[in-house]
Amino acid sequence: MFTFTAIDFETAQPKRWSICQVGLVRVEAGVVTKELSLLVRPPEDVYSHFNTAVHGLTCGDTSSAPSFDLVWPEFREYIEGQTVVAHNMGFDNSCLTQALDFYGLAQPSFEKACTYKLLKKRLNLLCEEFNIPLDHHDALSDARACAELYLRALRASNASQ
Repeated sequence: MFTFTAIDFETAQPKRWSICQVGLVRVEAGVVTKELSLLVRPPEDVYSHFNTAVHGLTCGDTSSAPSFDLVWPEFREYIEGQTVVAHNMGFDNSCLTQALDFYGLAQPSFEKACTYKLLKKRLNLLCEEFNIPLDHHDALSDARACAELYLRALRASNASQ
């Protein structure tokens, strides 16, 4: 129950397959055992002004980064067959699904959990409320915050049983 992977994706465009950053935090038995932040060159390395305004990344940041199909093997084991948590799983799962489809890669099966659905507030507001450090829209920082929120929710649920 206290073993899961928190993940966050940032995209270069409104197209969900345009992943430009991956943030991943692996928690095993309630302890963070791995953190991963990867810049990813999206297809054609084209960014919308809106997306850049959200996360600050540009084609200059990812022009020499590997494409998604090359970074997927670095973190697939933390997704496939695991419990995966995101703060808006609908968005992050869609990013993963569409990027895998774009590159013709197999879809992994995994259990999904969403801290937004559990806690009913935006990530930045929850981090303020619980005094959790957040560099919002940096994929690793968002994944760290999501992991911390999910651990708190699991511990609270476990304590009430």
